[in-house]
Amino acid sequence: MMSIKKFQVTFDCAEPERLARFWCEVLGYVVPPPPEGFATWDDYKRSLPPEQQDAWFACSDPSGVGPRLYFQRVPEGKAAKNRLHLDVRVGTGLVGEERLAALEAECARLIPLGAVHVRTLYADDDNESCIPMQDIEGNEFCID
Repeated sequence: MMSIKKFQVTFDCAEPERLARFWCEVLGYVVPPPPEGFATWDDYKRSLPPEQQDAWFACSDPSGVGPRLYFQRVPEGKAAKNRLHLDVRVGTGLVGEERLAALEAECARLIPLGAVHVRTLYADDDNESCIPMQDIEGNEFCID
């Protein structure tokens, strides 16, 4: 029998720490403590050669259930629509107006953080409406 593997989701991005902190706010994730021997992440970064400073950052589910998110700096900008995106599940179990209200409330919470509301998709089935959005670097995700 094959065992289930843990995984992390990796984002290519321009500003790893900024994007990681955005996703911490969206998902309720936390920044892990700095590596052993360092009081802060800034202390750790200062210990690295300049070309490695701010090259990556990570955040994780404080309960340990969800995947770790890893953000790595890349030189090129985002050029096309993501082939993979996250669905932030805030409407699970809700239907109709109650579901739509939960989705819209989450959208309103994320906009001041820098998220962009792309559109609201209304489905014939009350359980399938969603709100496509973009994070602070233009990566698509959905409020679902």
